[in-house]
Amino acid sequence: MVGLQRSAGDYPWQLSGGMQQRVQIARALALEPDVLMMDEPFGALDAMTKAALQDELLGLHARTGTSFVFITHDIEEAVYLGDRVVVLGGSPGRVHETVSIDLPRPRDQIATRQSPEFLRHRSHLYAAVHNSARGDARA
Repeated sequence: MVGLQRSAGDYPWQLSGGMQQRVQIARALALEPDVLMMDEPFGALDAMTKAALQDELLGLHARTGTSFVFITHDIEEAVYLGDRVVVLGGSPGRVHETVSIDLPRPRDQIATRQSPEFLRHRSHLYAAVHNSARGDARA
């Protein structure tokens, strides 16, 4: 399900960072959860691997119905992956805004990210994050 068939006999130290992330996702999905929480799972990956894993995550969601709570500081990643984005800010952290993402599925790394809807959501969320950093609850 996570594309590691050719590496089934490899030891963990022989796997790339992206492959190790796939193993972690597979381990979590083996429990057949309704919800899977992920805290910046792609943060340390190169751009190409990150994009591939984002698409695999969307595919896993479509195939399994598992919901993902995905924590990220990457606004574009949040828009691309999300159906709803929650902007947190302050200390202690508080919800400043919740934004519904209405991008059609399936999503595509190029076409989706170039669409006017994606750019509108990205712009809105950049402003919301900036406002939350100032302590302003308005977006």
